[in-house]
Amino acid sequence: MKVRDVMSGAVRSVKPDTKIVEVASLMCLFRFHGVPVVNDENRLVGIIAEKDMLHSLFPTVESLMTEGMHSVDMDRQMGRYGEILEKTVDELMTKNPISVDPDMHVLRAATIMVKNKFRRIPVAEKDGTLIGMLSLGDVHKAIFHANMTGALKAS
Repeated sequence: MKVRDVMSGAVRSVKPDTKIVEVASLMCLFRFHGVPVVNDENRLVGIIAEKDMLHSLFPTVESLMTEGMHSVDMDRQMGRYGEILEKTVDELMTKNPISVDPDMHVLRAATIMVKNKFRRIPVAEKDGTLIGMLSLGDVHKAIFHANMTGALKAS
């Protein structure tokens, strides 16, 4: 069973110059945890995830060392979120993300996802063109369905 057989082809993506406020809105409204970033030719150039946006709110090691873990004003840290919303995707995205080939076996793709602690991964052609997203749920559902319908043959 190939990735292309089970991936979601309806992918919401953003451009590098998209404002973070737009991405945050997508994430909050549609429960996306990450969004692929593509250039004008629809080639995958990055991924922007919730962790990328929230990371800059976390206290720095320096502030933890000087102020101590319990002295850092977390509400003040949260108040800096407005600064993040003004940034663009290219300032915070993970560049050159890992992706999988649409002709890869789904279990091989799932192995890559689990190894890297991903729940979703972009699916891109060899030239980098984004064509879909694959989730662990997609893989699980496809394997379940194949086993329940007898589509997998015992070797």
